[in-house]
Amino acid sequence: MGTDAPTTVFIPVHCAPKKAPCPTCGKLGKRKRTCTREVRTVAFKVVAYLRITYGEYAAQCECCTTFRTSPEGVLPKAHYDNKVRDLVLDRILKDGMNINRVLESLRREFLLELSTGFVYDVLRDRVEQLNMAEHRRMVLEQFSGTLCVDELHLGRFTLLLATDPLSDLPVAFALVAANDQDHMLRFLKNLKNWGLEPRVVVTDGSNLYPAVISELWSEADHQLCVFHVTMDINKLILDAVRRLRMAMSRRAKAGRKKKRGRKSRKAKAAAARRGPTVKERANFVFKHRYLIVKRRENLTESECNDLRQMLEYLPELAILRRFADRIYWLFDTPKDFHQAGCRRAAILHDPVFQTVPELVKAMEQLDDERFPKLMAFLKNPLSRRVRTNNHVERTNRMFRFLEKVRYKWRRRRTLVRFVVLKLDEVWSSWEPTDANATNQPISGRRCGTQPQARQRSRRVA
Repeated sequence: MGTDAPTTVFIPVHCAPKKAPCPTCGKLGKRKRTCTREVRTVAFKVVAYLRITYGEYAAQCECCTTFRTSPEGVLPKAHYDNKVRDLVLDRILKDGMNINRVLESLRREFLLELSTGFVYDVLRDRVEQLNMAEHRRMVLEQFSGTLCVDELHLGRFTLLLATDPLSDLPVAFALVAANDQDHMLRFLKNLKNWGLEPRVVVTDGSNLYPAVISELWSEADHQLCVFHVTMDINKLILDAVRRLRMAMSRRAKAGRKKKRGRKSRKAKAAAARRGPTVKERANFVFKHRYLIVKRRENLTESECNDLRQMLEYLPELAILRRFADRIYWLFDTPKDFHQAGCRRAAILHDPVFQTVPELVKAMEQLDDERFPKLMAFLKNPLSRRVRTNNHVERTNRMFRFLEKVRYKWRRRRTLVRFVVLKLDEVWSSWEPTDANATNQPISGRRCGTQPQARQRSRRVA
């Protein structure tokens, strides 16, 4: 049995008045004749057309000789109306689908046979409609004074991204060929040329930032991301756990010969009375090693019991657990820089911590040069304290997810075009709150791009 042919529907649309305005100057022209054309539109599981009756007019101005009308939502000479274009944009930008899946989805649901070139034309036309200068002005108006900066590798390119965590908006981006200090200096210098004067710049511990920030914004505080530093310290603590566990495993294997054959019931009963072997204890420590660096307030009752069991099996872990607690105590609740300095001194001068080589290396993260940058957030009021660059990291993860959908980024212009469209979609969904009227930190979503993005978007078009 053959499949039934799809239903075809024609929707009449009339846009041929006796007089119509010139599309350039607006002066009315007189209708000469009427014509019809068919434009594909959207209908679920139906082949739908708009049967448009339009007029051709004699122009009464010097803009042109004749002109034609077109209904709202249909571009001149277009074969598809704007509903089809919106479907393509929504599936790419909001649903995160790649082009092949977009085409298959529209073919299955709306019986639309679109080409890859049409999808790229839709993206290009959307970029041409964007007003990047307006985005830049709005970013400058709503800038809170705190700037988060980070870099992300997309294929063979590097995306430099800056966001405002207090206003919750992306500020600017740049796509560069190499992740080096020259490109970072050029990127941040463009922000300064905008008129952006941050009071706090939040970054990770990369060597790209200190010299550049001190050169461009010497009065701004450079805040190192506390999350990244804590993560590096926890990694060193887990290295110490691994070393102690390996030593424990070696002790279990030393001088032991495995007997051939199965154990008798008597031997099994004796082993059960003796409790877990050294090897089993080492495996237990390895399985629950994350409990050494997990915050105490986040531990469940069963995890507390497991942690207590670990410390009984390997008492040396108590030093590592106490060091992790001290690190969280250092960053969580200091009232001012003096109190934070006293807590740091208590950690650095503890003789027990000096006996563990991994902890000695971890305490280098708290040296005299880095520690003031880690505690720069204490200079700000409580409502404006930002001590991590998690905000820009979340935006990076959004692009990382989209990169996985597309498998790899190919050409520069298509990548710039997509980043501009995605950030414009984030910016468009941002709405100011009541805090805007009281000059308080604003929460919401917004988007901006750097000056290079506008020029590149024109080249893409």
